[in-house]
Amino acid sequence: MSNKPVPLLARLRKPTTLLLAAGAALVVGAGAVRRRTPGSPPRTRSASRPSASGPPRPRALKLLVTAHERLADGVVLLRLEGTGLPTWEPGAHLDLVLPSGLVRQYSLCGDPEDTSSYTVAARLVEDGRGGSRELHEQVQEGTELEVRGPRNRFPLVDAPSYAFVAGGIGITPVLPMLRALPEGAEWRLLYGGRTRASMPFLEEVEKLDPEDARLTVVAEDEDGRPDPGAFLAGLPEGAAVYCCGPEGLMAAVAERLPDGAVLHLERFAPRTTADGDGEFEVELHRSGRTLTVPGGSSVLAAVRAELPNTPYSCEQGWCGTCQQTVLEGEIDHRDELLTDSERGDSMLICVSRCRGTRLVLDM
Repeated sequence: MSNKPVPLLARLRKPTTLLLAAGAALVVGAGAVRRRTPGSPPRTRSASRPSASGPPRPRALKLLVTAHERLADGVVLLRLEGTGLPTWEPGAHLDLVLPSGLVRQYSLCGDPEDTSSYTVAARLVEDGRGGSRELHEQVQEGTELEVRGPRNRFPLVDAPSYAFVAGGIGITPVLPMLRALPEGAEWRLLYGGRTRASMPFLEEVEKLDPEDARLTVVAEDEDGRPDPGAFLAGLPEGAAVYCCGPEGLMAAVAERLPDGAVLHLERFAPRTTADGDGEFEVELHRSGRTLTVPGGSSVLAAVRAELPNTPYSCEQGWCGTCQQTVLEGEIDHRDELLTDSERGDSMLICVSRCRGTRLVLDM
């Protein structure tokens, strides 16, 4: 009998292994929107939204990185081990605090009952803001990382049928959903990527559909871009459509969503709004200063020019570090982290803006 160690990736192919994975800029919250008939207003299905930035904060854990391996082209897999880890449900994610202090979010996938380890897969973003590169190049076996969570803003709901659309690293939150579907459930999956070699978990995904009846794999270098319209055609009333991937892919899925289907999105970046990025003023009430926030810049950038010690981390509206109280003005919320009650008098100044011409912050 051989005593040769089994590679981590091989061990992760077992169905009872817990995986946690994330996009390079993952995760921004989930929304559920039902396809509307022409002329009707949008309809939104709201899920419970536990606070992530105000009290109570998620419990912080210290976990040890016990493995660091290549998963696909540009993607690394890290295993983080601990004891008595919280369980989770498909769609949940964690906040990972990197050694530099940057906070990034990573989707969990695998066995929610495993309480001994989490695993993260991260794609390297060459022109990103440094989080993915730090995870690829600086974090290694033996590194201890702080982890917060889990939280779930992308939950799997009961539905008569399911359609999943994943782009590249966006496959990661979808995997546990596929495993959690009841036997006999009607589902289909469209999984796209630049090349097959760059698509993480592709081999595992293909094993979920050995008869090749439910799975459509599209590698752009071989097949061109995926066609969400053709994939979504014929969905029954009430079908749940889950999409995680680049903004262009999610926009295409939303545009081609059949009437009666319900769309759930997991974003890699903060959403934009129709209000645009016009210039406005921000008064810092306690500091007695008034700042101008130019179009295309952020409140955080303007504030830090005056108050350089203002805390921040992700700059994507995910972590809540930069949350500030708003005393006056109408907020254009562009995060999906804050609860409805928090949105009344606070904002994440890294992404959210002003709907009018002036905000007053308690700073």
